Amino acid sequence: MDLPDYLRVLARRWRAVVVLGLLGTVIGVLAALAATPQYRATSTLFVSLQDWSDTVQLNQGNSFAQARVRSYAEVVVSPKVTEPVVRGLRLKMTPSELAEKITTEIPLETVLLKITVTDTKPSQAARLSNALADRFAHVIADIERPDKAASSPVRLSITKPAVKPSAPFSPNLPVNVALGLAAGLVLGTGLAFAREALDTSVRGRDDLTQCLAQAGGPALLGSVAYDARASQCPVATDDDAFGRRAEDFRRLRTSLQFVDIDHPPKIIGVTSALPGEGKTSISVNLAAMLADAGSSVCLVDADLRRPNVARTLSLVQDAGLTTVMIGQAAPEQVMQSTGAFSVLTSGALPPNPVEMLGSEQFRAVLRSLADKFDHVVVDTAPVLPVADTTAMAAAVDGYLLVARFAKSSRSQVADAVRTLHRVGATMLGGILNMASAKGDKEHYSYEYSYRPANASRRWGRFWDRYRPAPIGGLPGPSRPAAPPVHARPVTVAGASNGRPGPATLQDEHPRSGSRACDSGS
Repeated sequence: MDLPDYLRVLARRWRAVVVLGLLGTVIGVLAALAATPQYRATSTLFVSLQDWSDTVQLNQGNSFAQARVRSYAEVVVSPKVTEPVVRGLRLKMTPSELAEKITTEIPLETVLLKITVTDTKPSQAARLSNALADRFAHVIADIERPDKAASSPVRLSITKPAVKPSAPFSPNLPVNVALGLAAGLVLGTGLAFAREALDTSVRGRDDLTQCLAQAGGPALLGSVAYDARASQCPVATDDDAFGRRAEDFRRLRTSLQFVDIDHPPKIIGVTSALPGEGKTSISVNLAAMLADAGSSVCLVDADLRRPNVARTLSLVQDAGLTTVMIGQAAPEQVMQSTGAFSVLTSGALPPNPVEMLGSEQFRAVLRSLADKFDHVVVDTAPVLPVADTTAMAAAVDGYLLVARFAKSSRSQVADAVRTLHRVGATMLGGILNMASAKGDKEHYSYEYSYRPANASRRWGRFWDRYRPAPIGGLPGPSRPAAPPVHARPVTVAGASNGRPGPATLQDEHPRSGSRACDSGS
């Protein structure tokens, strides 16, 4: 990984870094507020030698004092110093407990010795420091006095007695906050990189491209950006004809046209490794975009376990593919229309979907549809949980494999590719669904480059259909009006006893197409 990769990881996992940074800051503040204030008082002693008659001896004595003062620092915490101080001040602590409160400092190349005492009471800290300095001076004098000598050649003088501190030494709120923030940011950064290392999901176009290549699969045909309005407006052009999501599907349609120029696929299966990756949304919008280019398109819901096409487009599901396969109706009788393309819903769910999808009857239905339409888009079941998709592999010209951004794992995508290859299925390409628009480096701001100046987001489709002719008398582009809604009687299986009974299907459901988007606006 290089620097841009590290920055991308931090940008992708910024929430963890920010949350832990704030948590560390809060902990630092709470620790500062909960801690007992500690005060420090310092007394300074000067070490000198007496009775030197000339300059040479004085310099020698200064060097001697500098060498000895380092050893004196260890004497400060010895029982010879601490015990008399505890007794003299009548302290409620042991000499060893007093020694833990003492720190010494020797400034470089000096003969000064600083004795610092830390205590919860400022006055007691100053009193202890001065008492220790006074007692320490007497102890050193006794230690350095020669036998039978009246005085010691070494003298310790208190040059700066300790004074009562006015503010506590700790806790230091700014320091605690800074340390808490730094610790939180470090932990957050570490967690971000740990999660990135353990994350096996598809995080972008490059990830999916590498995954498909390593599994011997097809090329990546495109990606579709995440749109929060997709659930309300299943067809991207109904929401915003010139929006990012609509342009992504147009790019996908264009890429699909170049997959096999000599033998362009007519029956296109759309599948995914696992449920919940958005294959139905891809199927619906691919059918809409192929129809938008002037082709006649039929969308078939061949997911006979959890069909979603009828619910997505607000159509009737009771009669459809399974009704045709058991010979109770012709495809034209149960086919429904969204205005732009035709839909053959799943129909009643059978108890044996694998056998039905692998049957010759299913292949015959798809071939008859391929003879009447330019393209047949088949929404299938996921590859890994069930064998439905592999059973129908011979009936389609090729599969599009959908992977969902940050949800599909690379191993699942690779397993799906290998599963389809084992049954000899043709793979047309991969599609990354619900991709992050911020992380897509190939986003070129379609809304600003290609959107008509007066077309709003909500009324983009209305403008494209009904806008007046431009100056010069040339007609503006328009879309053909949706065919009128007609109801025709069909014969389907009765719900109660399986006997034939009358039923009515509509070519266009009242809530299908753009009406569903307008109602949810």
